This record gives sequence, C-alpha cells and structure tokens, in this order.
Amino acid sequence: MKAFRCGDVVPGCSREFLGTDRDDILAQVVAHGRGEHRIELDEGLVALVEANLRDAPDPGP
Repeated sequence: MKAFRCGDVVPGCSREFLGTDRDDILAQVVAHGRGEHRIELDEGLVALVEANLRDAPDPGP
C-alpha cells in the first residue's frame, strides 16, 4: 500500500490518498487535481507526488 497527502504538494489541502501502488495513487491525484484544484498534472507535479509517496500499512479485508 502507498499513501500520499495532497498538502505535501499543495499547501492547505487536507486530502489524503491510499492506493495499492504508484499508478493507483496517481490516478486518484489526477482526478483530484482536476476537480478540486483545476490543475493538470505535468511531469514536475508527478515528480513531486512520487517524491512524497510513502508506504502505508495494508488495511486488511
């Protein structure tokens, strides 16, 4: 499991994401960025997201 906090890249945003892997997190972040921040992820933002990904415990069944 991976986790990401949007506020680590966009100050003031409290949204957190959990996903099975990098691609799962990026898909969620792309949708959030478009819907909430009106931004498109470019290579620079993807790099920031990847730099701030962290391992998260598996929540189980």
